[in-house]
Amino acid sequence: MPKLASSKKRMRQAQRARLRNKSTRSLLRSSLKKMLATTSKEEAEAQINRTQSIIDKTAQKGVIHLNAAARYKSRIMNHVAALEA
Repeated sequence: MPKLASSKKRMRQAQRARLRNKSTRSLLRSSLKKMLATTSKEEAEAQINRTQSIIDKTAQKGVIHLNAAARYKSRIMNHVAALEA
C-alpha cells in the first residue's frame, strides 16, 4: 500500500480507469467476435458500421492503440470480402 497521499490518489484514479476501460474493451471484443462469426453477407453488412464505430471509439478513448484499431478494421473488412466471394 502506498504511503504518500499522491500515490493513494493515483491508485484510486487507476482503479476507476481500469474499470472504465474493462467495460469498453469487453464491448469491443464481443462485437468483434460477433462480427467474425457471421456467415452471411447480409448479417455482416448490417453489423459492419456498428463494429467499426465501436473500434474507433475505443481507440479514441485510448483503450487500444490506433494501429490495433486499424488491424481490427482490416480483419473485419477482409472477413466481409471473403463472404462475398
